[in-house]
Amino acid sequence: MSGGRRPLHGVSYVGPGTRFSSVVAGATSFPQVILTAASFNTSLFEAIGKVVSTEARAMYNVGLAGLTYWSPNINIFRDPRWGRGQETPGEDPLLSSKYGSGYVRGLQQRDDGNAEGLKVAACCKHYTAYDVDNWKGVDRYHFNAVVTKQDMDDTFQPPFKSCVVDGNVASVMCSYNKVNGIPTCADPDLLSGVIRGEWKLNGYIVTDCDSIDVLYNSQHYTKTPEEAAAKSILAGVDLNCGSFLGQHTEAAVKAGLVNESAIDKAVSNNFATLMRLGFFDGDPRKQLYGKLGPKDVCSAENQELAREAARQGIVLLKNTAGSLPLSPTAIKNLAVIGPNANVTKTMIGNYEGTPCKYTTPLQGLAASVATTYLPGCSNVACGTAQVADAQKMAAAADATVLVMGADQSIEAESRDREAWMYPSRKLMTKSQVSCGLATPGEAGGAAIADIIFGSYNPSGRLPMTWYPQSYVDNVPMTNMNMRPDPSSGYPGRTYRFYTGETVYSFGDGLSYSQFSHKLIQAPRLVSVPLEESHVCYSSECKSVAASDRTCQNLNFDMHLRIKNSGTMSGSHTVFLFSTPPSVHNSPQKHLVGFEKIFLHAQTDRHVIFKVDVCKDLSVVDELGSRKVALGKHVLHIGSLKHSFTVRI
Repeated sequence: MSGGRRPLHGVSYVGPGTRFSSVVAGATSFPQVILTAASFNTSLFEAIGKVVSTEARAMYNVGLAGLTYWSPNINIFRDPRWGRGQETPGEDPLLSSKYGSGYVRGLQQRDDGNAEGLKVAACCKHYTAYDVDNWKGVDRYHFNAVVTKQDMDDTFQPPFKSCVVDGNVASVMCSYNKVNGIPTCADPDLLSGVIRGEWKLNGYIVTDCDSIDVLYNSQHYTKTPEEAAAKSILAGVDLNCGSFLGQHTEAAVKAGLVNESAIDKAVSNNFATLMRLGFFDGDPRKQLYGKLGPKDVCSAENQELAREAARQGIVLLKNTAGSLPLSPTAIKNLAVIGPNANVTKTMIGNYEGTPCKYTTPLQGLAASVATTYLPGCSNVACGTAQVADAQKMAAAADATVLVMGADQSIEAESRDREAWMYPSRKLMTKSQVSCGLATPGEAGGAAIADIIFGSYNPSGRLPMTWYPQSYVDNVPMTNMNMRPDPSSGYPGRTYRFYTGETVYSFGDGLSYSQFSHKLIQAPRLVSVPLEESHVCYSSECKSVAASDRTCQNLNFDMHLRIKNSGTMSGSHTVFLFSTPPSVHNSPQKHLVGFEKIFLHAQTDRHVIFKVDVCKDLSVVDELGSRKVALGKHVLHIGSLKHSFTVRI
């Protein structure tokens, strides 16, 4: 199997297997994952995966790509300073699960109904509890993530479980870090026990690049390289990204540290994946995707999907006095200011490929109105800001758009942030529209203009919490605990557990319309069936185990009416959150479901959430077991709250 390519948001040239040439000069570059996740649109996640795999097959047919892809990154965006948070779907396990399984289905599923075959082979990474790259001298090659069983099972593991169980992913990649003292790529419980044993992976387990070398040379987990090779293979590794197993496995077998049957098993898992990809099916030109070629890359339809994905994911956080949308006919002169206003490569983030073309924010805005432009700073670090020039330009304009934010020089792989505020904020003028650029992909500039001028009604919602500066001043990035600790003043992490002040909350985002929610039908009481001899009938229980017998047919429907009472048609994400009784250090609220709907102005729609009590409303206890809490539960939809009781 040739080295993995990493198409996080389009076919990428990162990794040894893919390149661009005069035959295929570029591929569709979608928004960075954090922005696509903000769309909260599961069908979009899958549609993007489908386009990426079609373009990958087309490039494979002309010798420019392989068929194994190490994507998506579904690590939880636990701390806002993480340099790779941009690659992930955000801080919520449910959203990350839906993104991961949806994108994987888009990449892998064939169009001929062959469930065992693969269009391309995806890989969910980095397993697990991996979200520190390089912060204040602590790097990913040495970091030991100390994680409770409870946090592991209700925060870090769900996206990976969903990837394997719901997405049927062909591969999982183990990470560099240790978890509770054991390198993930040498942990038999995490690999053979969970991924293969519990979740029944149909595919191969691969290391992050040189992970086995890291656990031997950097972490000193074993005394000899042969032991490192043997431990990794016996833990469940099938494929090593790098040369370590190639150099040391034979000696490990000869030393009696691992037997050949374990090697056979690993080789079989790798070859089975190649078989599912069709490598042994004869002439590839006669196979299902054999006719794809350069004409199928960067098609008009694919490029339009990149623009649509950017539109759907852009989040409007503030709209004082209805400043937006701007009227393209009333604005005679628009000032566009900021170090990210006319950037190209910054828009496509990391693990990128050469895009079909770029539309910068300046180009997108200039297509509608006359513009004046000033970078204001030479780069996003903004050592010296041209504040006076910016103020002068803004004063002479009818409106000002500031395009600021970060780029790979501030946050990236191996580069976590220490400061929290954007340096370019010093350019702020009194009247402006402010855009923080969240890598909106090749068509990002056009999508920004679509929203600013009102041809598209914004519908993105934040997939992570925005914390104040005090949070990053006081909370060490290396503390993996999700739950707060009142005794030490530790505030916890993410909207599910964080107890402090926020700048913006998970799920925040404005529209140019107003949407209202009305409850039509939901139960007031849910009874959990238990056998007559159950201990909870004779002694008081706070929760009951979410067992197969208890959970059978334990579900209900929640009926809602959603109305767009505004004058503009648009999409709206309906969030269903649950607040369980406060047992087992349960979350203060967690996302149960979400649905993206489109409503014309002044119309309404009936939405039904199917709630599976054990799957959706259960909590994980201190030992990592799923429990249904007894007592009062509250469901939240927007400002609407519905209480009901769960009892035996």
